Amino acid sequence: MPASREHEGMSALLALIASGTAVTRTELAATCGLSRSTVTQRVNRLLDTGLVVEEGNGASEGGRPPTVLALAPGGGVLLAADLGATHARLAVAGLGGTVLAETDDDIDVDDGPEAVLGLVRDGWARLLGGLGAGVPDVRGVGIGVPGPVEFSTGTVVRPPIMAGWDGFRVPGFFTEHRDVPILVDNDVNLMALGEHRGARATEDSLLYVKIGTGIGCGIVTAGRLYRGGDGAAGDIGHIRLPGHEETVCHCGNTGCVEAVASGAALVQALRAGGLDVGTARDVARLAAEGNTAARRAVRVAAGRIGEVIAAVVSFHNPRVILVGGPFTAVGDEVLAEIKAVVYRRVLPLATRTLRVETGPLGGRAGIVGAIALAQEHALSPGALARWL
Repeated sequence: MPASREHEGMSALLALIASGTAVTRTELAATCGLSRSTVTQRVNRLLDTGLVVEEGNGASEGGRPPTVLALAPGGGVLLAADLGATHARLAVAGLGGTVLAETDDDIDVDDGPEAVLGLVRDGWARLLGGLGAGVPDVRGVGIGVPGPVEFSTGTVVRPPIMAGWDGFRVPGFFTEHRDVPILVDNDVNLMALGEHRGARATEDSLLYVKIGTGIGCGIVTAGRLYRGGDGAAGDIGHIRLPGHEETVCHCGNTGCVEAVASGAALVQALRAGGLDVGTARDVARLAAEGNTAARRAVRVAAGRIGEVIAAVVSFHNPRVILVGGPFTAVGDEVLAEIKAVVYRRVLPLATRTLRVETGPLGGRAGIVGAIALAQEHALSPGALARWL
């Protein structure tokens, strides 16, 4: 069933109710600029479908107290997955975005799509079973992966660190959910979206820089996630760093900042120096514990990453840069090194109000973003038309 203007209007009301922006008929009418009768008609339709419920009365401003609206607890659930190079965080959330069940496990993304996504499918099934829910209750799916994604099809395109994933169309794996929207995006895009929706909704210009096994950047501009023409925006890990032309990157080029300053690069360098490290988290842990070699490696890497971020700031002029990934556990040294380079290299106008901070959601940013992505499309006019 194609989406109609009525579905578009109902979808807009659902989004406002879900976010808490407007939760009474009066607030919805004022926010949408619609007549009270139109809002009442659409709200009644949503009540009839069971997607929305009335949750008592709000504060009265004189006269009869307004009725508060909320998404129905039984209206369905969202599935979310935040996949990294070595971890998988899975969640089931209500339509309003509240996490109902969650798990966090170690993986190796190089095991390939069939093995990794099989673990995701099995994990979701266990979480749903624990909630007494099943596949028919799922209204949307959001997945983040640590590589470039053609967002329109959910296809992984020539990923530098995901062996065996090139050309794999992720939504096609989950045949049991073919009747609901399955959205796949780069993991750092979802981290940026998660931080923006979860803690920085008032910021209209934000960069999220993840420093982990790889290095990436998610961009929020004009209050919306920016993916670029083909979904490749923010791939700063493969910007060339002067003075390192001899260093070969796994992408095939030389001198990429990811080949010099990522968690994978630090693991390789520290292992060559005799330290027993296998992941970026191991390096971060040693540095946080005070290991001199690890601390120095992280500090130098942060300065090199700062060179690239400075160029991005000069081009994009964001208001906020949030830094995430395992190296934020080291303390203020990473932020201090990045700030020092950015403020030294960028013109004062672009740094006058710039804030460089640790992402407040920490390791949960990706899963919050995956839930937000699933929710956005589950409440879309097209999805609503299919339900009705």
